[in-house]
Amino acid sequence: MTAEAATTVTAATTVTALTTDRTPAGSTANPLVAATAAGHHRILTGDRPTGPLHLGHYFGTLRNRVELQSRGLELMIVIPDYQAITDRDRADRPAEHAEDLVLDYLAAGVDPERATIFTHSAVPALNQLLLPFLSLVSVAELSRNPTVKDEIAHSRQSAVSGLMFTYPVHQAADILFCKADLVPVGQDQLPHLEVTRTIARRFNDRYTTLFPEPQALLSRAPLLLGTDGGKMSKSRGNAVTLGATADETARLLRGAVTDPDRHITYDPEHRPGVSNLLLLTALCQDRDPHAVAAEIGNGGAALLKRTATEAVNEYFRPLRARRAELAADRTVLREVLHAGNARANAVADRTLTEVRAAMGTF
Repeated sequence: MTAEAATTVTAATTVTALTTDRTPAGSTANPLVAATAAGHHRILTGDRPTGPLHLGHYFGTLRNRVELQSRGLELMIVIPDYQAITDRDRADRPAEHAEDLVLDYLAAGVDPERATIFTHSAVPALNQLLLPFLSLVSVAELSRNPTVKDEIAHSRQSAVSGLMFTYPVHQAADILFCKADLVPVGQDQLPHLEVTRTIARRFNDRYTTLFPEPQALLSRAPLLLGTDGGKMSKSRGNAVTLGATADETARLLRGAVTDPDRHITYDPEHRPGVSNLLLLTALCQDRDPHAVAAEIGNGGAALLKRTATEAVNEYFRPLRARRAELAADRTVLREVLHAGNARANAVADRTLTEVRAAMGTF
């Protein structure tokens, strides 16, 4: 296996993470090939139902999911509707947003016949695993989790809920109920995955060997900024959603932050706005952003924005057409969720039965 490894050290152990370099298909340096060769066969991933997916989601995770599936790895995609209330008092239209996520998944190329797409609230046995798993970690360990600290700091609530505090353990239940052994995550999510690995190891040591210690699959996809130069976010109105029309895309990108220098260069550190549009164009055209910059030359921000708009609209035209077709009959989306929930329940029930047997409970 030639994929690079990334590590993060916590209290007791080290997470080793494969990275998703997009090297040519068939190359032994491609970590997706390495993951398959290493025996990783079930992947758990997902998105909170808090709004539509955008271009950052697509290039950061969604495109990789389709490629992972094409390589024969089994996808378990959770829509964690319970986790949508970790940082807010109540979720906004969670069922509608869950269907919209399914819409984006299918439009992007996820095959629902080979992927299990399900919601938290429809799988009781998964959520019941939270109880024995909580007994395997201490309050101090949860308090030290840097990701939890950051999420609490940015929470919309005046007080921290117990659900927010135990979020990493709930996430462990998401991963371990289906015995996933590979989890695509960002660097900031590695502490959460370490909690999962700790819970798996402690359960195996205390009762019987039942759970794998999952590895992280780190995406090396470049981070796309929002049109305002900040983090691309569903809630900030600075993102082009997958379902945006060509005109909406043009309007949003026309308003993107750039700078007054007419000569276009790719320099993410000193020219983040310009470089972001170059990167977006390059991702859509499968080119190097430096080459895109050289082509635009002294054309200035106006030409750069037109070029980016054309690239995005051309690249996403097939996806948007599929999305519009699927959106015409949302019954299909509900059927996908119904089938996925049934499959997830069967898996969760088996795992909970095994956990009960290992613990000596009924």
